[in-house]
Amino acid sequence: MAAAKIAPSMLSSDFANLASEAERMLRLGADWLHMDIMDGHFVPNLTIGAPVIQSLRKHTNAYLDCHLMVTNPSDYVEPLGKAGASGFTFHVEVTRDNWRELIQDIKAKGMRPGVSLRPGTPVEEVFPLVEAENPVELVLVMTVEPGFGGQKFMPEMMDKVRTLRKKYPSLDIEVDGGLGPSTIDVAASAGANCIVAGSSIFGAADPGEVISVLRKSVESSRDKN
Repeated sequence: MAAAKIAPSMLSSDFANLASEAERMLRLGADWLHMDIMDGHFVPNLTIGAPVIQSLRKHTNAYLDCHLMVTNPSDYVEPLGKAGASGFTFHVEVTRDNWRELIQDIKAKGMRPGVSLRPGTPVEEVFPLVEAENPVELVLVMTVEPGFGGQKFMPEMMDKVRTLRKKYPSLDIEVDGGLGPSTIDVAASAGANCIVAGSSIFGAADPGEVISVLRKSVESSRDKN
């Protein structure tokens, strides 16, 4: 199975001190930094875009795992590529007609393509993107409705993760929404290896301990399988 990657969700960080928050997370053992890009249209919230990614990139070499909750992801490929984004995960719901071209463009700009699906979207919708000649390299299963932090984890989404892991043993499978020490074991045992966690890390008295707990759960589940 794919390696454990713990990705603190920077949406829960102190945005006024983004560079130092990023450095702190990496020092505490984070593998990736998860960046939520929302357009106020695909989801009601409005967050950050390429200028913030570009500013942060000047202060870190970290893998910037960008999740685009936007209606027109193709508009963001060039600016995010220039800004220094590492991963570019788009939503399957808005790319049913152009995902092949989008994957190609993302790779051409030096980023790693991923696809995400909302809780109401059947997991079968992402199969063609994983099995394509030029495939996505990550599937993000949303375990809350995208758009806001601090929501409750939806355990019923683990069926999607189990299906994906069984079908694609080496795929990076990411989960995002309500992940923390109390929910990680369910997600890890289902087969998730990339863990996005916001409030459970940033709101903890000891964020480094939370990162460690998340990692250990993924690694012990992987060793069992």
